[in-house]
Amino acid sequence: MEKSQNTSRWYDRPWAALIFFTRLPFWRIYQPPKDAYQYVVEFWPLAGWLTGGVMAGVLFLSAMVFRYEIAIILAIISRLLLTGALHEDGLADFIDGFGGGHNRQRILDIMKDSHIGTYGVLALIVYMLLLFFALHSIPPIYAILTILAVDPYTKMLSAQIVQMMPYARTEETAKNHTVYRKFSIASGICLAIQGMLPIGLYIWWMWEQVDVYLLILLPGITMFLLSLFIWRKLRGYTGDCCGALFLLTELSAYLLIATNYI
Repeated sequence: MEKSQNTSRWYDRPWAALIFFTRLPFWRIYQPPKDAYQYVVEFWPLAGWLTGGVMAGVLFLSAMVFRYEIAIILAIISRLLLTGALHEDGLADFIDGFGGGHNRQRILDIMKDSHIGTYGVLALIVYMLLLFFALHSIPPIYAILTILAVDPYTKMLSAQIVQMMPYARTEETAKNHTVYRKFSIASGICLAIQGMLPIGLYIWWMWEQVDVYLLILLPGITMFLLSLFIWRKLRGYTGDCCGALFLLTELSAYLLIATNYI
């Protein structure tokens, strides 16, 4: 007998998102049905509340004990441990694929390869250096507030790629055998609230400290241009594209805010 296409309930999807996007053992408490994982992107910013909160909390506590440089490194490590470097792995595969692939199929094959290449290694080094120095340019208390706001906001923006184009692989050839589903209007509103609430509070608090219009626009422009590039090369997205899109969009926001303190 054929199983129902959707057996998940309303609370399964955020739970699945926390399991999927973090390495905390939420699955020991409750394991949602498999189809709930097709909708995890709808609650990606919610996971960002957790990852951003942990990173900001570690930065705050570490800065009370260590030099600011060490506190930043510990904060970055905390997010890597919390997410299992999920997005960083996506960035490395993304750069490897687009850097070494000369056609659509070759790009997809390289991105699916579990081995990291030269392009991927260099991309991670450059990304980490830019992230470190961007955060280092921002005073500690403002960096903490920035992390809390930018993480969910840029995840909300990056989630739009699911609506903009189809998945580039089939469900059988996907790395985790899951294809993200397009979200409904209600889910889109929920997604927007998750991402806009932290950035809205941040803008209200930091109105005189940062160029709020550019803070809203630049990550969006970055996301749009990267999406156009992905579409031109693949005519679709992959999970690696989602991870790379988030990190690069987030980085653009940090770099913009850092310019206010140079």
